[in-house]
Amino acid sequence: MADKKFKLHFGIVSIIAIVVFAVLLVTDLLLKHYEVADSWNFVVIENFIWVESGHKNTGSAFSMFAGVVWGRIFLVTISVVLILALCTAFAFLPERFVVLKIAIALIVAGAVGNLYDRLVYGYVRDFVWVNMLFTSACCNFADFFIVFGVIAAIVDFLFLNDWALIPLTASAKAARERDNSRGKDVAEKEAGGEEQSEWTENADNAEINSDKPDGGETDA
Repeated sequence: MADKKFKLHFGIVSIIAIVVFAVLLVTDLLLKHYEVADSWNFVVIENFIWVESGHKNTGSAFSMFAGVVWGRIFLVTISVVLILALCTAFAFLPERFVVLKIAIALIVAGAVGNLYDRLVYGYVRDFVWVNMLFTSACCNFADFFIVFGVIAAIVDFLFLNDWALIPLTASAKAARERDNSRGKDVAEKEAGGEEQSEWTENADNAEINSDKPDGGETDA
């Protein structure tokens, strides 16, 4: 049983996800390189998204841990642990978890892209500003990959895969029915076992009582 639960899965879905990871990672690093080299500064959507080159983020999202002496070591350690954990989960996930595998590829691509910056430069190269109603945040495409990957994973867990809390797809509903059927079978077996145990106990008691001599009779 343990061998079935912990088995490496590598097929066409994994290959596609790895290709997605490689393409996204290269895209992120190239965009960072050219925005620094060419000093990009332009507006994408007025008052919503604009590009401004030269922002160096020594922290994490929203510049958390920026300027903290141990911040870089902490963020690098967290990134490495996260990447290793996600790669392990990716390797053991069956090929039918298509959305989740692609989501992991997105998250790892973004995490590796930012980890590269922290190791090589000591900071993350951010250049895309996004107006978030009450505040503005400067980020990069690696951050976008992480966000999109997390959203895809949440949607998959909620509605799409075998463990979906609210199954909407045919495969998710079929998995829920299989789980319910297994649970019903287990309950029936347990109930049958209790009945069998009770019947055996009653039969044993009856046999013991039949072997006892009648207390009302005496030998002549």
